[in-house]
Amino acid sequence: MAVIANKRSIMTLYSGNNDPYSHRVRIVLAEKGVSYEVVDVNSSHKAMEELCEYNPHGAVPTLVDRDLVLYQSEIIMEYLDERFPHPPLMPVYPVAKGRSRLMIHRVNTDWYVPMNVILNPNSGPAAVDAARKELTDSITGITPVFAEMPFFLSEEFSLVDCCIAPLLWRLSKMGIKLPPQAGAIMTYAEKIFKRESFQASLTESERVMKL
Repeated sequence: MAVIANKRSIMTLYSGNNDPYSHRVRIVLAEKGVSYEVVDVNSSHKAMEELCEYNPHGAVPTLVDRDLVLYQSEIIMEYLDERFPHPPLMPVYPVAKGRSRLMIHRVNTDWYVPMNVILNPNSGPAAVDAARKELTDSITGITPVFAEMPFFLSEEFSLVDCCIAPLLWRLSKMGIKLPPQAGAIMTYAEKIFKRESFQASLTESERVMKL
């Protein structure tokens, strides 16, 4: 279904101020140094109404770029990487690109699914406890991979890192403290958190999460 958007002349991101999927996209935009307008849908009812004019699902993140409307964070991130090719955040070669897409899928399935349960206010205590254990065990189990290269399975910062970073930033909010054997992933996390693009991507609500 074609969606036509002609009300905005500058690239606009409809974003949640503490939404991890929106956070992913904000990191990519900061890495690319793109000028854009951000509309915080949590700020007013009018902002949500405006979002629904572009996205019938009313979901964030939603990107409006001239006549193009995109939603789903992975689609937006890949679009931005191709639209603004420097610095590249996805490999050029098909095999490596396919591997990166698979890793993003695994992060979504193995980590974001339990995270969503933990952060959902409607989840019961038993479900939250089970999801917290599942996520802690999964992150701890893959820790050795983070010691192998500067970034996740890569010499360069990539879209996979953009997906992982928002979740690691929210560990304390989720009541998760990783065990000592997960030291490599915490070293990785602190390195990512110090990146200029990551700091630029944070909303005030997200900054409070680490206090």
